[in-house]
Amino acid sequence: MSELTKRILFAVPAALVFLILTWLGNYWFVGLVIIISLFVQREMSIIIESAGFKPEEFFPYTIGLWILLTPFVEHDLIIGFGILLFFVAVQIFKTSDRGLKELINTFFCGIYGPLGLLPLILIRNMGTPEIGFVLTISLLFMVWGNDVFAYFGGKALGKNKMAPTISPNKTWEGFSFGILGALVGLGLVIYFVPFQLPVPILVLAPAAVFVSIFGPIGDLTASRMKRAAKVKDASAILPGHGGFFDRFDALILAAPAFYVYLYFLQMMGYVTL
Repeated sequence: MSELTKRILFAVPAALVFLILTWLGNYWFVGLVIIISLFVQREMSIIIESAGFKPEEFFPYTIGLWILLTPFVEHDLIIGFGILLFFVAVQIFKTSDRGLKELINTFFCGIYGPLGLLPLILIRNMGTPEIGFVLTISLLFMVWGNDVFAYFGGKALGKNKMAPTISPNKTWEGFSFGILGALVGLGLVIYFVPFQLPVPILVLAPAAVFVSIFGPIGDLTASRMKRAAKVKDASAILPGHGGFFDRFDALILAAPAFYVYLYFLQMMGYVTL
C-alpha cells in the first residue's frame, strides 16, 4: 500500500471525527484540542531529546494545560500562570548553562503547541454555537485545502524551491496552489454548511491568504527543528502522516493568524461576535 493511500484512508475518517467533535463543541472539542496538544508536546520532547537536551518530564504538560484552560477560568488561572513564570525566572538564575538550555527547551515545549492551538478553542467559542462552528471549520478547511493543493500542485509543477536546506520538497509553485486550495476550502464551507458566515465572503477571503502564509511557516518551523535534531518524524502514530506534530504543525501558526484576523474585523466593525 502506497503512502498516499495510507494518508487518504486515515485522513477521511479522522477528519470526520474531528468535524463531529467540532460540532459538539464544549468539553468535547476542548478535550480534542488538549489531546492533540499533549501529543504535540510529547513529540516535541522527543525531538529536543534527539538534539541532546533533556526537557523536564511533566512540566511542559502542566504549562500546556494552564494555557488551554485559560478561556474557562478568569483570575485564578492567570495568577497561577504568573506564579509559574516567576518560578521559571527564579530557575534561570539557579541553573548551569546547560541546565538553562534545557529549561528554555522545556518552556518552549510547554508553550509552542498549546499557544498555537488555543485560538481553536477561542474561535469555537465565538458568537453563537453555530457561528463558532462555521468559523472553526472554515479555518480547518482552509488549512486542509492549502495542504492538499500545495502537495499535489508542488508535486506536479514544482520547480523553484522555497527553503531547500530546510524542506527540499516545498516549492513556490506549491505555495501558490496552496493559496488556491485555502480559497477552495473556504468555498466548500460556504456552499455546503447550512449556517451563514457572520462575515461577508469578500471580507473573509483574505484570511485564506494569511492561513496560506502562516501555515507553511509552521510547517517549515517543524521541519527546521527535526532537521536540527536529525529526526525524520517524531512519531509514526498516524498512518501515512507521521505524528501529531507533523499533522498539526501548520495549524499551530495558522490558527493564531486566523484568530487575529477575526479580531481585526471586530475592531474595524465588520463583524460582531
